[in-house]
Amino acid sequence: MRWNILAAFAMTALAPFPAVAQGAPPDAARLIDSAVIDDVRSWLETDIVRLSVQSQNARYADVDSARVEALDQQWVAERDAADMPLIAATLSSPLSVYLTRVQAQAQGLYYEVFVTDDKGLNVGQSAITSDYWQGDEAKFQKTFPLGADAVFIDEAEWDGELNIWRAQLNLTIADEGGNQAVGAATIEINLTELMRRQAVIGG
Repeated sequence: MRWNILAAFAMTALAPFPAVAQGAPPDAARLIDSAVIDDVRSWLETDIVRLSVQSQNARYADVDSARVEALDQQWVAERDAADMPLIAATLSSPLSVYLTRVQAQAQGLYYEVFVTDDKGLNVGQSAITSDYWQGDEAKFQKTFPLGADAVFIDEAEWDGELNIWRAQLNLTIADEGGNQAVGAATIEINLTELMRRQAVIGG
């Protein structure tokens, strides 16, 4: 399927990293500096992202908490099912295709990228997430409700399978004028690769 091919292409950028010692966790907030955030905003603040989020906000405008929970449960159940209508619809959307390409073009810097609407429901993503609703998690609660400019950088976590440090950069997505929050985005950054790039730039 198209989304599996794109996801596989994006993940190939993570494969070449050599094994490294775990050591002490890096300072994610220091590493993910204003230059990194500005670069993310350059591809996040685009029509395909904004319009996709606003379209889902309108479609789910009257959805209550019970329906949100039902959608989330459906997503989790579909992860282990042969028939995946909700997951398939989300992963084959134009926004998901765009985010998968962004991840692939970052050449290993981004481990995962996903965008949510004003309720915290997934709109587009570069890979299948564990759940469909992010509204009860810090990635959403520390961005969208706090306004159009909110940024939340989570702590570094060690990925023993890939031997890399990772951390989530979370941002509010604003309307075209930049004044009204419409959704949120999570970009899981490969801190090991980011440190390598910053060392090269710094000489």
